[in-house]
Amino acid sequence: MRLSSIVVALAATAFAAAFGVARAQVPESLPPAPQAAPGGLVVGEGTSGAYVLGRDDVVAVGLLGRNDFGGRVRVQADGTIQMPLVGKIVAADHTAAELSETIRKALQTGGYYADPIVQVEVVSYASRYVVVLGNFGSPGLVPINRPYRMSEILARVGGVREGGADYIIVRSADGVEKRYNVRDLATGDTSKDPYVTPGDKIYAPAADLFYVSGQVHGPGVFPLMGDMTVAMAIAKAGGVTESGSDKKVQVTRGGKVITLDPTAKVQAGDVLLVKERLF
Repeated sequence: MRLSSIVVALAATAFAAAFGVARAQVPESLPPAPQAAPGGLVVGEGTSGAYVLGRDDVVAVGLLGRNDFGGRVRVQADGTIQMPLVGKIVAADHTAAELSETIRKALQTGGYYADPIVQVEVVSYASRYVVVLGNFGSPGLVPINRPYRMSEILARVGGVREGGADYIIVRSADGVEKRYNVRDLATGDTSKDPYVTPGDKIYAPAADLFYVSGQVHGPGVFPLMGDMTVAMAIAKAGGVTESGSDKKVQVTRGGKVITLDPTAKVQAGDVLLVKERLF
């Protein structure tokens, strides 16, 4: 009887240990599911594998265990690639994984291999890109081989040059135009930093200008940034001199001369004249 009790106790202990190990092997939470992004791309692990092929992209095709099949091929204007044995294969609008499966099935159907393992890798991204123009460090075409946020594109082209506006204009392929503040893009707030879509045109215009003259330490031409007030504009010009007054500033706007107080907003093309103080 005592021997039976010992056996039962040992069995229970072994079961508890096994159950504990099994529980330890179960993850506390599952990894986050991939999220959809514009342009047929996927956000998550291995995002470049979800790239959708198009015209002029180049892929490297290989067959495991064989050196006489595949190589680098370019997607032609009709969306196909030319492969040994199986001829033309449609590649456009498919991912590398889908193309690999298509080639594998074609080799099987043709009776060339019983169970081939086909590897496809994108080596040149040419069909999906954004056009970056204007006052950027290095404007041009930026290939989109994975989901990119707007801030990442700005970083790749060297940011907005001095003399550029504090906002950028993005025009999508369907003609919708939006403005984004450069400072907002740099804050790290993803709600203000959207993903770009292949075909987007991103433009950095030159900054609007205003002019300050009269009783200031550094008269000249200055870029208009955001909601700049008269007081901020005067500060940009080095502040008023000892004989100047910033209480009422004469402004030439649209051919008319008006007087503004320091809290008024400056507009593009304004010419500010800081007059002498009345004694």
